[in-house]
Amino acid sequence: MDITAIWWVLAALLVVGGLAGTVLPALPGPPMVFAGLFIAAWAGGFEQVGWTTIGILGLLTAVAWLIDFLAAALGAKRLGASQRAFWGAAFGAVAGMFFGLPGILLGPFVGAVAAELSAGRDMQQAGRAGYGAWIGVILGTAAKLAITFLMVGIFAFAAWFSGG
Repeated sequence: MDITAIWWVLAALLVVGGLAGTVLPALPGPPMVFAGLFIAAWAGGFEQVGWTTIGILGLLTAVAWLIDFLAAALGAKRLGASQRAFWGAAFGAVAGMFFGLPGILLGPFVGAVAAELSAGRDMQQAGRAGYGAWIGVILGTAAKLAITFLMVGIFAFAAWFSGG
């Protein structure tokens, strides 16, 4: 098997895994997509997809990474949550992935509520924090997913039109 074909397979696996990782909290989705697209550009000798496109993809990856960190915190803060609720939501998101789709959707909420209750807040305050964290995670995931598909689209456009 030609070594270039191996690079293309690795690139495709990283992109597909990165798209899944955009929704699953355990995998760094956008960085994996970027790595896959970078390897694909490299395997093509940067002839069809050049450094300008790679730079744009890198910038989009950084934006997606920032959204990942800020979304839950901003959602929780918007509804008056403490810093503890943010970390509870993050822990809940990671723990939730072991329980399938319901865990992924409910984990941040449960984690934020539990963290707020452990800080001595009442159930209403804890519920608001959980709701805010959950909304932040959902909106952040949607934004990251849109950015990763945009990255793939930009790459495909550059490769198709050889405008690198």
